[in-house]
Amino acid sequence: MTLHAGALRFCISASLLVLLSGCVTPPATQTTPEAAGRASPAPAPVSAPLPTADAVTLPLPVSQEPSLLAGETPKEFEQGKASWYGPRFNGRRTASGERYNMNELTAAHKTLPFGTVVRVRSLVNGKEVDVRITDRGPFSRGRVIDLSRAAAQAIDMLGLGVKDVLLFVPDSTPAMLAPPPRPRVIRRAPRVR
Repeated sequence: MTLHAGALRFCISASLLVLLSGCVTPPATQTTPEAAGRASPAPAPVSAPLPTADAVTLPLPVSQEPSLLAGETPKEFEQGKASWYGPRFNGRRTASGERYNMNELTAAHKTLPFGTVVRVRSLVNGKEVDVRITDRGPFSRGRVIDLSRAAAQAIDMLGLGVKDVLLFVPDSTPAMLAPPPRPRVIRRAPRVR
């Protein structure tokens, strides 16, 4: 029995060596003068590694960022407090129907039309960011806009949570729309038996 087990181990070891020998990089070959004259094939493109959950996201390229600079003059629209929302809502549907991505420059406003680009200026440090309205809110008293995490980071308000801001919109933006009416709740008296 020991001879049979030893032969089996030898066969497995030999098979592994044969398989692994195919994984070894072949040694560099010397080029001959004839081969040097021929063009070498282009190296295969190296694909970028896939992002992981804890990968740091970089800002969007300038062409994809929302901007008021399309030849329109921004006008002062509203002043108040801004807050931000992030990981808890990431991936959920917004009121406009698109999925919320906390790494995009978006925001929620109570009345502005979806797709409106708004410039948010911090009254604390003067930094500005242009955001696109994709959601409804904020629903807390005294707040005028809810920013995505990326927009909040752009004006340095992540640590503060709430910050005084001034909102600007393009001249062509329609007047402030009234918020949608709340559904009426009809309360009925309990039945008496």
